[in-house]
Amino acid sequence: MKETEHNHCCCHHEHESDHNCGCGHNHEHNEENHCCCGHHHHCEDHCGCGERDADLYDKIRNTLDKYDYSLTIEQAGHKAAHIIENKASENNTHDVWRFLLSSLELTSLKVTDNDESILAMVEKINSFEDAYPELPHIAAVCVYPNFVHLVSNCLEVDGVKITSVAGNFPSSQTFSEVKLVESALALKDGADEIDIVLPVGKFLSSDYETVDEEIEEIKSYCGENKLKVILETGALQSAENIIRAGILSMYCGADFIKTSTGKLSIGATPSAVYAMCEAIKQYYANHNLKIGIKIAGGVKTTQDAVNYYTIVKEVIGNEWLTNDLFRIGASSLANSLIGAITNTETKYF
Repeated sequence: MKETEHNHCCCHHEHESDHNCGCGHNHEHNEENHCCCGHHHHCEDHCGCGERDADLYDKIRNTLDKYDYSLTIEQAGHKAAHIIENKASENNTHDVWRFLLSSLELTSLKVTDNDESILAMVEKINSFEDAYPELPHIAAVCVYPNFVHLVSNCLEVDGVKITSVAGNFPSSQTFSEVKLVESALALKDGADEIDIVLPVGKFLSSDYETVDEEIEEIKSYCGENKLKVILETGALQSAENIIRAGILSMYCGADFIKTSTGKLSIGATPSAVYAMCEAIKQYYANHNLKIGIKIAGGVKTTQDAVNYYTIVKEVIGNEWLTNDLFRIGASSLANSLIGAITNTETKYF
């Protein structure tokens, strides 16, 4: 990573002693070895300063050791099912459906994507207010990095963010330098938010230092732009791994943790979302930082979305029910939500 000026951390955020550092996180105080935005920082071999934190290995493991990983995937599934059974019905309302629409990241991540198909999607977003003036607009549009420039040039709706997957999505299996360049190019072309995939293979082999360095350096490129780290929970399998991967990602600089790429047979599940909420809850208790959650991978129906909304509400609370902290990434969900709100059949998107 690049060297930063005095009084700046690796994340390029100025240090301030009070609540508002300008990094966009809601926080009160942070522990030693963290900058004002709540992300730890250290010197790397390749940053040019000639120093490396010899205690990085211990710092990461000491941090991870502060958390509780006793939850099993079976327990998470049972707790999530109990919440859905007892609480979801009260959230099946027009107000919640409208919120879910306003938190949606309309997504196109297909091998067949081309300029024409992406432009058609953006034109639908641009004309949405005319078609449905009574409805809120979506939160973001999510595309591959090579389409960011097109979206940036054509998107006309204020408040709709441009999200780009990057870092060799969906496998995260390439050179770190390639991941950094791809993220930087997407940001240069106009991306407001970057979604990267946790290096799952490195994580599962306990190579937390490489995971740390990759995520932290991409975050340093993002600056105040949001970084979402996709845990690929279907590959992690256990609740312990999901919680540990979530904690590590947040520690390394993630502004959001996200369920999945949607490219594996197992996408978002209630048990995985419950475990992620537990990780966010624990991290907030330790650092007073509100980290967001993005649910993606097979979320197709209004009921699916309401169920996930309910889990987030019950586990981490109403404070996370804003589109700054809660997102759903989907392609077909928009039509389901519009149909529920308007009580009509729609295929607008």
